[in-house]
Amino acid sequence: MLNCCRLPLASAWLLALLLSSGARGHEGHSPADVAKVSRDMAETATYFLAALNEAQRAKAVYELKADERLNWHFIPKTRHGLSMKEMTLTQRPLALALLASGLSARGFINAMTISTLEDILAEIEKGKGPARDQELYFVTIFGQPGPENTWAWRFEGHHLALNFTVIKGKYVIGAPAFMGSNPQNVLEGPRKGMRLLGEVEDAGRKVIQALNDEQKKKAIFQSEVPKDIFTAANRKAVIATPAGLPLSEMTAPQKELVMSVIKEYVNRMRPEMAAEDLAKIEKSGVDKILFGWIGTLELRKPHYYRVHGPTFLIEYDNIQNDSNHVHSVWRDLENDFGGDLLAKHYQDNHAGQK
Repeated sequence: MLNCCRLPLASAWLLALLLSSGARGHEGHSPADVAKVSRDMAETATYFLAALNEAQRAKAVYELKADERLNWHFIPKTRHGLSMKEMTLTQRPLALALLASGLSARGFINAMTISTLEDILAEIEKGKGPARDQELYFVTIFGQPGPENTWAWRFEGHHLALNFTVIKGKYVIGAPAFMGSNPQNVLEGPRKGMRLLGEVEDAGRKVIQALNDEQKKKAIFQSEVPKDIFTAANRKAVIATPAGLPLSEMTAPQKELVMSVIKEYVNRMRPEMAAEDLAKIEKSGVDKILFGWIGTLELRKPHYYRVHGPTFLIEYDNIQNDSNHVHSVWRDLENDFGGDLLAKHYQDNHAGQK
């Protein structure tokens, strides 16, 4: 039987997908394009907040400098903010329109599909695990949205943690950005055969398979597979000892495979934002990027990979639940949660943000 409470979510999903499917490709983007992203976010956030009552706004809105902004995670846990479950049929499409304002069409599809896996987990666990509910995804606004303001927002729940920081309407940072999938491969039921986030697994495996034996010795930097991504949900992403094979020691086709991995992650965001990230990566030096792998090269066996550059870090693992449980994250080493750009903003504006 259809759940009537969830039909509006499906309608909102389609609406937000239309909003997220704007410009594609990365050529020809300019600062004005990023400013448009900022305006879209501010407008949709304003519409969303205007639809809330006083009690809901008290849950959804924090000060920009609140410690809660850094309190992110991707596990099932109690969260702060306003959940989809607490929203009315009018408010839900506005919340998803805000989510769509920061993501590409592919990113939005992945995000929404991740939430629907909660129903599959509930069926698999039959009440033995944590509470599983596809409506326990939360929207939180930090500061005052505005076309030239400095503010932030978050969309978060189990296996989905997307953090956005807007600075003076000129810069938009979409990091940390986490997507996970459990199960990755749906093994039974109506959706049997679905393989969510398979594209990031396949892209990483193509790199390690393309390396020769000597290159693999350097790329495979550890024998013991970790229990999770190394940086977890740390507020600052730090890899104490960089490891792996540098792109300077790869052939041109091998480098292209690594760049394909990077593009899978940056392309989760709006094309304008992805273009900014790729330009920054190229400026900092592609040959300085390291590719590292741990574990077997076989499908459905425990494995981990990392792409680590001067300005960014990608981590991926598929280890838990018989290697049917994916974690993947994009970290901006300079500007997670606004980072250096936000610090400069505070330094230049002693009176505080708008």
